[in-house]
Amino acid sequence: MGRFDGKVALVTGGARGQGRSHAVRLAAEGADVAVVDVVRQFDSVQYAMSTPEDLAETEKLVREHGRQFLGIVGDVRDVEQVDAAVAQVEEQFGGIDLVCANAGILPSTGPHAQRLEAWHDTVATNLSGVFYTLRAVTPGMVERDRGGAIVITGSTSTFRGVAYKVEMLNPGHMAYGAAKAGVLALMRNYAMALGKYGIRVNTVIPAGVDTPMISNEFFTKDLQADAPPGWMANVMERGPVQPGDISDAVLFLLSEQAKYVTGTALPVDMGTLLI
Repeated sequence: MGRFDGKVALVTGGARGQGRSHAVRLAAEGADVAVVDVVRQFDSVQYAMSTPEDLAETEKLVREHGRQFLGIVGDVRDVEQVDAAVAQVEEQFGGIDLVCANAGILPSTGPHAQRLEAWHDTVATNLSGVFYTLRAVTPGMVERDRGGAIVITGSTSTFRGVAYKVEMLNPGHMAYGAAKAGVLALMRNYAMALGKYGIRVNTVIPAGVDTPMISNEFFTKDLQADAPPGWMANVMERGPVQPGDISDAVLFLLSEQAKYVTGTALPVDMGTLLI
């Protein structure tokens, strides 16, 4: 018996990284999984974004656990695409019980980050995309009257600034922090309104996670190379966490083990926010 037997999970940004880890772990514990991912490159993002091949790999890994999978190529910046994706999931699976609003970008390096396009793409993905997802899934979850759980991916940037030089005050990097702070307000309001329906809404707050978002040559060269001592330090004195470490927290928040946990932001940050 798995914690999510008979459940249907929707994961945005699930073609790779944290989203893939959440999708596969949910499948391993009994859930059928739908993934929405843009699987293409944005001009504002310097590092390589996800591909159709990444989405196919996620499907393979989910199906290895004997669960159903629906992969949807969709852009969370577009409300009509989000609405259509949610409708497709509900039609195929009969409803959605669990949601990981995880899609995100970090266009903080190179000339790409200096363009206003980077601000718009980041806010549209990391904030508007979360709102569009919550807005689309809520009516069905309420109408089906069987409760549910939503977890939004935040960041330590939700709570603190990390710009240690003027060059980091660029549209892409500033939009990332602003959007990650904004999802906290979304989470709290949705948790307030949906609690009486048995729908819980929380945020997970990772520190640096070893995914292509930060594990790339551009992040290393432009941000880490000249960082001051103690930048992004944590009390456990560890390096980036693994996607599975975040999945541990996400699956807890989605599960009945957290049946009375709602409206909270759970740091998985090795104590970064203590410093």
